[in-house]
Amino acid sequence: MDGVLVVDKPSGPTSFDVVRQVRTLLKVKKVGHTGTLDPMATGVLPICLGEATKVAGFVTEGDKAYEATVHLGVETDTQDAEGKVLAEAPVPPLTGALVESALAPFRGTFEQVPPMFSAVKVAGKRLYELARAGEEVERAGRQVTVYELTLRDFSATRLRLSVRCSKGFFVRTLAYDIGRALGCGAHLAALRRTVSGPFVLSQALPLAELPALAQDREALVRKLQPLSAALSNLPELRVSAEAAVRVSHGVPLEAPPLPGRIRVVGPEGALLAVAEVVRGRLSYLRVLV
Repeated sequence: MDGVLVVDKPSGPTSFDVVRQVRTLLKVKKVGHTGTLDPMATGVLPICLGEATKVAGFVTEGDKAYEATVHLGVETDTQDAEGKVLAEAPVPPLTGALVESALAPFRGTFEQVPPMFSAVKVAGKRLYELARAGEEVERAGRQVTVYELTLRDFSATRLRLSVRCSKGFFVRTLAYDIGRALGCGAHLAALRRTVSGPFVLSQALPLAELPALAQDREALVRKLQPLSAALSNLPELRVSAEAAVRVSHGVPLEAPPLPGRIRVVGPEGALLAVAEVVRGRLSYLRVLV
């Protein structure tokens, strides 16, 4: 069984819990997810099955979109609702203009310092391992991009936001930084991922429906997104049947100047490889045939 099963993850399980459940129920050996969701978070979690695991790393590179709820006036050690409260402060009277002024610095490209409770490595160790041991270390900022940051609504102590961002962006840290900008502190109260790379929430299967679907193989196959869909956000280079054979042998074909990573497909649209164009020829990152 090959393809991508887009799961609507509920709050509670880790992304690896979902992978284990999919592997057990579907009896598939090769299973992997494409971008971790925190246990508290819900929404789009693409699960790669079989041959699709070969492109999981490329799917992870895609942009993400979220609906987020920020609770003002309370900071936690994890920057979300699951952490220990570190500080509380009164929230200033909010106006749309005040909130927008706090959001403004977090649009576009900027440096974001990852939270201590994260899988980012410093000196070979995961930050969350150090945090659980009671250590806090200096973390270098990482370049991230927020393409859209929209204030949906707000109350005396809560903001509801829509975010579209690059990979590696921490919405928890955005909540923390907004709280600091408003002078009262904040944490992430709820998070729902609506887009992950080429996959959207309308394609997602609620995890609770998976056991029943696992009993109906035909229905399950219909829910799978094909391998080519996993990379549909990459520019496409279509080659002839003769050239497809050469791609399968790793021959660096001549190619037009396309930027970044591309997907190479055969005459019928079958995915052949992921590549880059270097000095006018294909440089293969992954050959899939």
